[in-house]
Amino acid sequence: MTDHGGGSAEPGRIPGGQGGAGGHDRVGGQERVGGQDRAGGQDRWLLVAVAGLLSFVAMLDMSIVNVALAEISRDLRVSAATAQWVVLGYQLPVVALLLPVGRWLDGAGPRSAVLAATAGFALCSALAAAAPWAGVLVTARLAQGVFGAVLFVLMPVLALGSVRPELRGRAMSVPATLGPLGAVTGPAVGGLLLDGLGWRSVFLVKIPFCLLALFVAWRAMPADRGLRLPRTRSLLDASLVATGVTILLVALTLAAGDSRWLVLTAAAAPVLWLWLRGEGGRPVGGVLRVPGLPGAHGAVLALATGFAAMAYVIALHLQRDNGVSATATGLTVLAFPLGMGLAGPLGGRLADRYGARPVAVAGAAVTAFGLLLLVPAGGGWSPVDVAWRLALAGAGMGLNGGPTQAMVMGAAPPERVATVGSTVQLARSLGFTLGPALATAAWGLAGPGHGARAGLGLAAAAACLSVPLLLLPARRRADATATTNAAAAAGN
Repeated sequence: MTDHGGGSAEPGRIPGGQGGAGGHDRVGGQERVGGQDRAGGQDRWLLVAVAGLLSFVAMLDMSIVNVALAEISRDLRVSAATAQWVVLGYQLPVVALLLPVGRWLDGAGPRSAVLAATAGFALCSALAAAAPWAGVLVTARLAQGVFGAVLFVLMPVLALGSVRPELRGRAMSVPATLGPLGAVTGPAVGGLLLDGLGWRSVFLVKIPFCLLALFVAWRAMPADRGLRLPRTRSLLDASLVATGVTILLVALTLAAGDSRWLVLTAAAAPVLWLWLRGEGGRPVGGVLRVPGLPGAHGAVLALATGFAAMAYVIALHLQRDNGVSATATGLTVLAFPLGMGLAGPLGGRLADRYGARPVAVAGAAVTAFGLLLLVPAGGGWSPVDVAWRLALAGAGMGLNGGPTQAMVMGAAPPERVATVGSTVQLARSLGFTLGPALATAAWGLAGPGHGARAGLGLAAAAACLSVPLLLLPARRRADATATTNAAAAAGN
């Protein structure tokens, strides 16, 4: 059985010069990382920029359309509930297909996958912008969600395979920072486009970025083995896991309005259990047993939950309790992505120098501290009082994002890099959906006078939980090697 080297190293350190970490080995004088060849070990920072750009665009699409729903409803003469499917039509396939897409991409050529997914994403954007009626628009968005799922899984893999192991922290910080920035800035960008150019521009704005990414990937990425069609068994597995994740996502989404919908999450358990017991789920279960990965995934889920709960509560609190205008609220909340964007590159550099784990832990601790400072928020607080605390929490997220992604991807078995990328994205996506649902439940239980503090306390508690999860010790190296090899063999 092959020793996968870096895949069995302690996940808290980014392997430097070892073969095998995250799909890192050497073939014929060339380094192959995540399925890509780097001739002579040359770093391809242009491809890292492409990964960041596409992460920004894919995450932007998760939030930019929300502000246009009312105008879409009026222009296409459909109900608000029907218009909501323009958003859900994208989000549902993105989240539901992450795991099967990750399994499929483990055997696909990265260049072919990037080109096909980016071209498909751009084409669906054009179709959505030109849609004459709601049925065409929702269909285009469903197809775009499929391509979006591929992009979400590909971006960390692309960044991982474009640089040497000792530079992975810096590389991973690019998509890990730009992706969430796209999600946070989406409503502001969408509002500007909507006021000036109408709702169709919300879909057209992403096309130039996709064309730029296509051009760079076509020129800079080496030829690969191409794409392969999924087997019939794989399609059945994909249908099973997509059904389970969709039930989970719908339950959490509805729970944001009524916490009793959380009961529906139990219906997803038997479906996902059947999938995990099958051919498609065994490799995913295998990689999640690799030392360091369960804790890191839990930390990603906890931080995403804390961030989403905070964003949901703070906007309501400023407008409903403090009487702050929508414009001032939007500007205040932008302090979080500002802090994140400034700290993201620093987090990557520190991870390359001191190791991914300590920087990821420090970032999570700073985020937790910033959110704890928000808990006493009261009616006497000005937007500035809230903004500097948000900026501190955002800086912590910036420090944490790239190092955590590098830690997880560096610990991945070489044959399962895309699978691990998909599990991380799923944990983050579920956290973004779970946060508002739990915040709503906490607000309702605490009552009108204390609801905001209860919701913010829940957000801070989730962020605090991420710190011990990142500190969970990995087992000794021999056990790590055995577990990594077992994970790789699970799909064979």
